[in-house]
Amino acid sequence: MVYSIRGDRGNWHLLLFFKILIAWESASGQVHYSVPEEAKHGTFVGRIAQDLGLELAELVPRLFRVASKGHGDLLEVNLQNGILFVNSRIDREELCGRSVECSIHLEVIVDRPLQVFHVEVEVKDINDNPPVFPETQKNLFIAESRMLDSRFPLEDASDADIEENALLTYRLSPNEFFSLDVPTNDEQVKPLGLVLRKPLDREQSPELHLVLTATDRGKPELTGTVQLLIKVLDANDNAPAFDRTLYEVKLPENVPNGTLVIKLNASDLDEGSNADIIYSFSSGVSTDIKSKFYMDALSGEIIAIGHIDFEESKTYKLRVEAIDKGSLPLAGHCTVHVQVLDANDNAPELTVTSLSLPISENAQPGTVITLINVFDRDSGANGEVICSLKPHVPFRLVSTFKNYYSLVLDSALDRESVANYDLVVTARDAGSPSLSATASVSVEVADVNDNAPAFAQPEYTVFVKENNPPGCHIFTVSARDADAQENALVSYSLVERRVGERALSSYVSVHAESGKVYALQPLDHEELELLQFQVSARDAGVPPLGSNVTLQVFVLDENDNAPALLPRPGTGGGGGAVSELVSRSVGAGHVVAKVRAVDADSGYNAWLSYELQPAAGGARSPFRVALYTGEISTTRTLDEADSPRQRLLVLVKDHGEPALTATATVLLSLVESGQAPKASSRVLAGAAGAETALVDVNVYLIIAICAVSSLLVLTLLLYTALRCSAPPAEGACAPVKPTLVCSSAVGSWSYSQQRRQRVCSAEGPPKTDLMAFSPSLPPCPGSLNATEDPQASLESSGKVGCSNISFTYIFIFEM
Repeated sequence: MVYSIRGDRGNWHLLLFFKILIAWESASGQVHYSVPEEAKHGTFVGRIAQDLGLELAELVPRLFRVASKGHGDLLEVNLQNGILFVNSRIDREELCGRSVECSIHLEVIVDRPLQVFHVEVEVKDINDNPPVFPETQKNLFIAESRMLDSRFPLEDASDADIEENALLTYRLSPNEFFSLDVPTNDEQVKPLGLVLRKPLDREQSPELHLVLTATDRGKPELTGTVQLLIKVLDANDNAPAFDRTLYEVKLPENVPNGTLVIKLNASDLDEGSNADIIYSFSSGVSTDIKSKFYMDALSGEIIAIGHIDFEESKTYKLRVEAIDKGSLPLAGHCTVHVQVLDANDNAPELTVTSLSLPISENAQPGTVITLINVFDRDSGANGEVICSLKPHVPFRLVSTFKNYYSLVLDSALDRESVANYDLVVTARDAGSPSLSATASVSVEVADVNDNAPAFAQPEYTVFVKENNPPGCHIFTVSARDADAQENALVSYSLVERRVGERALSSYVSVHAESGKVYALQPLDHEELELLQFQVSARDAGVPPLGSNVTLQVFVLDENDNAPALLPRPGTGGGGGAVSELVSRSVGAGHVVAKVRAVDADSGYNAWLSYELQPAAGGARSPFRVALYTGEISTTRTLDEADSPRQRLLVLVKDHGEPALTATATVLLSLVESGQAPKASSRVLAGAAGAETALVDVNVYLIIAICAVSSLLVLTLLLYTALRCSAPPAEGACAPVKPTLVCSSAVGSWSYSQQRRQRVCSAEGPPKTDLMAFSPSLPPCPGSLNATEDPQASLESSGKVGCSNISFTYIFIFEM
């Protein structure tokens, strides 16, 4: 006799639903393969590279890799031919249990640019599991008085395979007493059983030995057997009977221990001990069920004693026996089907797979940074998960496939503003109350060279004394780069140019790392008052970025040049001695000669004063020298006692520290009035009149003009004010005599103007009052000849090519 039943007693509608779901997924755009379980190592699965549109030559350079959560190395890809193959044994039953749908989800990841593909590999069932009965031998005690067509339930076999491989047919060994009853409708209502077809006779056949065989429909067919030992008993006429053969119970998961599941009730038509019933689980009930449920033998109550977990098992099938206490006990049977109701007792689980960390700050929006997998063991709304991202950042979550999300860049990054983002991904289910889980993702922003080195100011002014030692440190430039690492590593160099006929690098150098600027040779203020150049700062990024800073190095003057005597106008001789003829008839205050000198220095170092050295023997000389003009004039009227040859020694001294000097010799020959040259216009008329006061004002204006690039009109305005303490008795002031002196060595101009009103008194030493202001400035590009007429020179030149001008004003009031 052959009968057929599904091994897992599943619902055909559920199977149809899974088939529709698989068909829908295969059309969703994802790559889908199938492979039989237990396939040998190296079994071909699919040309994954070709199907994903990838070239074989780019698999290795683009870091082609396959990830499979929890499935280890079951599948592998040959990077030479792009073929997906079986790498190790695949056991479908171990992988998916009895689930109709069983597949391995692969994440295929390639870089440059980053791409993520999802591949489903369906594991097809093969008939590798035979049917298995709960026991290898089943003992049945049947009274000989049992009526024909009495039914005795049996535990059916189970097959770990699915579909056709799990559809079982049963066969009972040939005998004359029993037939096999296989249900054809709801498998949960009535189990597999034996049906009595011929009355038993214990005296004739006290024991029967039968074999029950289960065969699946796989290819090849596999079978399982159980030995049935039937012992024929005397006694009891009536077996206990339950109200129903199937009880349906819904039990929430996580119920406390001691919770009543159901109270069963069976009745026996007999009396006395034959009607006393003892309840128990059938011998075929698994130890797992016995660890979770307790059967009270007297009351018929089934109580939960273990942890009931929906995620562990959604249903439990309890086979219960009610046996009376007759001498020949009889039993009734029923089935309790316990359906476990899901509770939201599992928080979502998050798995973060980092791909592009750190991320470059110039990454384009849409770049995939991290893959996030979400899983909730609950079902229904309790297992529906929604992911969110905190805080508000330039990233967003994109759902890619089932419970997979990608963390992608949503807007531009700037490492200099934010170098690291600490994100929190929250997964929350739709249960009530809702459960959630969080995962922290730290996104580091990698630097790119998008910031040039920057100086604190565009220009620096440096003051250096001339005659510095070679190689001395004069300044340090420093630029800051907002980037990081090599992109912020700054090196310095000179922006080379020519300074006159020489290269800038012959004057200064800059240390590439420290930015220290060194003067390579002693600087000479008289040669170069201003050295203007640029220093470049470059970072080590690719490509490098840079900026320049301007340094204006002013060379400060030191008193390293002694005064130099100038020749008399109209002569070509040296300036060492001056010879003049002086008439004995001149009066006091008459200018008889003038010592001319210049100093190559500037400022106080070039401010000259003149002193008349005492005559030999201590004799008082009838001459004096003006302190700041060098004019030699008489102090009294000359007489016959004065020596006809006067030798004057004039000391010319600058105001430097220490002061430098030069000596001029003036030879004066006293002659009679007829032999002397025409009287100097400097002699004041009316010298014999009453004189009440004298104001002798000498105003010196020394103007040092520097030239850089543009032309500037130079206008000299000279104003001399003469004021006496009392009105002059008679006469008028002498005309103004301007003198313009230029030294080509330093390129500086000196303009002096004297005005004498009258001699109010010829007695007493002169008194001086000094006011000076002397900033340092760059040199002029040229100079005027010392003998040129200053007014004509200024008018003919029109403009002097200077863009930056500094003035040294020295006002001397000599009284």
